[in-house]
Amino acid sequence: MSGFRPEAADLRAADLHASVSDPVLDTMNFLNEVTHRYPEAISFAPGRPYDGFFETADIFSHLRRYLDHLEAGGASPAQVRSALFQYGPTSGQIRELIVDSLRKDEGIHVPPESVVVTVGCQEAMFLAVRALLTGPEDVLLVSSPCYVGITGVAALLDVELSPVEEGEKGFRCSDLEAAILRERARGRRPRAFYVTPDHSNPSGSTIPLETRRELLLLAARHDILILEDSPYRLVSPGTQLPTLKSLDTERRVVHLGSLSKTLFPGARVGYAVADQQVVDSKGRSGLLAAELTKIKSMVTVNTSSISQAVVAGMLLSADGRASELNRETAAYYGDAMSATLAGLAEAFPEDDRAALGVRWNEPSGGFFLALTVPFPADNAALERSAEEYGVIWTPMSYFYPHGGGERVIRLSVSYLTHKEIKDGIDKLARFIRDEAARP
Repeated sequence: MSGFRPEAADLRAADLHASVSDPVLDTMNFLNEVTHRYPEAISFAPGRPYDGFFETADIFSHLRRYLDHLEAGGASPAQVRSALFQYGPTSGQIRELIVDSLRKDEGIHVPPESVVVTVGCQEAMFLAVRALLTGPEDVLLVSSPCYVGITGVAALLDVELSPVEEGEKGFRCSDLEAAILRERARGRRPRAFYVTPDHSNPSGSTIPLETRRELLLLAARHDILILEDSPYRLVSPGTQLPTLKSLDTERRVVHLGSLSKTLFPGARVGYAVADQQVVDSKGRSGLLAAELTKIKSMVTVNTSSISQAVVAGMLLSADGRASELNRETAAYYGDAMSATLAGLAEAFPEDDRAALGVRWNEPSGGFFLALTVPFPADNAALERSAEEYGVIWTPMSYFYPHGGGERVIRLSVSYLTHKEIKDGIDKLARFIRDEAARP
């Protein structure tokens, strides 16, 4: 590379932003490449909803229902046409329906103007991090392992991450407090803490109710905000614990939401609930949501009007209760998780687990679980697994911002049928046993 001489518009990688060379931006590309290279392999990698619940014709009925809703509300034909064909307000045109759904399903009571409708939850993360972390002394605390989306956002925005690692029993507030004090001792300002409290991606862990209350008190005591990302609640069986936002009495929580897992992945509709007050130098105040909207106007301008219309029609079909639309899917995913756990227990009897060094957690919902194995679960092992055994998984090391998880794999149970799960666990068990016996 030292002898490289650019011709015409050729570029050196070193002249591009450092994030494009960050390994975290290659993780999903690598998984997609492996999946396409071995199409016959059973894949526990994709964290996406099961296709069997989608009907193409439903899109048109959802769209029609939203148009009827606009007309019933007094919208003229020209206004209805504009609502579909024009860009629409940057903050979103279905905020009232999202607020109604949050109130009914989650007990979150906020005004519509505190909501920004985004292009998936990924944009909501980007807007929140961009607004809140302002200089090189600011640091974003993250529960680790964490979703690669937040790691990627930090890389793109040159934001320093400070991981707060989960223990054997999950997240502990004492570890977060220690991280806050450690960063302040370095002369840095811990600004916010990103966490997925329910059935997290990638580990599948859930924060207990008492710890949630303790976390909110800690945030107030140390004057930090919490970025709550919790997309798996309504697609999990049983009664869910309260969201951090529903317990939040001091506006410490910025709630980042997604309608992809619960309603329609292809629509790419998410939202941020940002009801914090922002006071300017002249003493005038407004909502943080308004500031996020300013940033969005220079990033995506607005969220697709058609996408918003379709998910709005879905919400209207259940009187705003997304939970009602997900009763069947939540049961399906719960059964998929149970089938996976039962398959692992059958493939690795209790006596064998200790001898092999294999263990796993037992999430109560969501799409993911963590499986500890007795060898480095790296890309080379993944390729052997795919090529020789016909089963694909995700190295957990992808989800540790500063290293970790080298002997853990993530299994996603959401995209497979029960037969595929059984066959996949059988293949995976053979791979793990053979890999453990390698010199």
